[in-house]
Amino acid sequence: MPTVLPFVGLRVLELAAVLAGPQVGQFFAELGAEVLKVEPPAGDVTRSWRTPADDPSSSVSAYFAASNWGKTSLVLDLRLPAHQAELLRLAATADVVLASYKPGDAAKFGVGYAALAAANPRLIYAQLTGYGPQNPRPGYDAVLQAETGFMHLNAPSPHEAPQKLPVAFVDLFAAHQLKEGILTALYQRERTGQGALVEVSLYESALAALANQGATWLTTGYDPAPLGSGHPGIVPYGPVYRAADGQRLVLAVGTDAQFRTLCEVLQRPHWATEVRFATNLARVRHRPALHELLLTRIAELNGWALLHELARLGVPAGAVRSVGEALDMEQAQAMLLPPQASEFPYAGLRTVAFRSSAWGVAEALSPPPPLAQP
Repeated sequence: MPTVLPFVGLRVLELAAVLAGPQVGQFFAELGAEVLKVEPPAGDVTRSWRTPADDPSSSVSAYFAASNWGKTSLVLDLRLPAHQAELLRLAATADVVLASYKPGDAAKFGVGYAALAAANPRLIYAQLTGYGPQNPRPGYDAVLQAETGFMHLNAPSPHEAPQKLPVAFVDLFAAHQLKEGILTALYQRERTGQGALVEVSLYESALAALANQGATWLTTGYDPAPLGSGHPGIVPYGPVYRAADGQRLVLAVGTDAQFRTLCEVLQRPHWATEVRFATNLARVRHRPALHELLLTRIAELNGWALLHELARLGVPAGAVRSVGEALDMEQAQAMLLPPQASEFPYAGLRTVAFRSSAWGVAEALSPPPPLAQP
């Protein structure tokens, strides 16, 4: 397998903070790019977002470490003309700029697309906003989850309070959109020689991610109701069951054949022939009755033995794991970045989850950088 990573020689200037933009910066770093993170004197705000378990004396919080491997840090105060000039000098030789300023702020600091592209026409300037370039409202993941339907859908039931997803998924949706926009612009630049302005908003990224739930409203007029972890069109799919040994598990039974096999494993083959449950459509209509039967029966069985047998027979099912349990699994180890000895004695989590025969995988990255001195 070739060892040269695909973006060796690409220079990325990261002016973005928090999660979405820095995730894109680490993505390029993992694929070989040189990424310079430009921070204000106080640093990226996530340096101060610490849990009680974080080291209060370190400028690298766990949150900051989630998105900042493989970068170097430079502190610039863009209120100062000399620091603006330094950024213009850096941008003149950059390939990609990642920015997440509120609309109008980049131009105010002299680092907007027009100013930087004038000195570097090949520059790809990737601008992330909350609600679009004409809306000055700042974007916060929790607010956007509320406004775009995700909190509503994530409630345990229509009668219970909406809940925020436990990871900043809107930021991550936007990061993927930003990567796609940048990669499209890089492809176009190969043909035209010209850079581009790429604009992504958290709001539109969240709407794009509504997928089948959004299509349900648009094509049927039915406004999807909260189902907890259940699926609106597949049953049984998503709810958590607890076995006799305490093991929590989920089923993801997508076909009638899988359901018949499930019933055989549960020693209840007659369920698969009942009119209420014989087809997926019937199971969707009789969701509560089937759910209660499954709750009762699975509670009588050994969870690990049940999961093993379902896996053997090709019925989709899985154990409910904690974050620590998930990252301790042998299969997860390939997604971890190795600790860097005493410099940063903690593993990291890769942002690149794809592999190719055309390039290798970064064996290691420099750890998240401490805040540079101005």
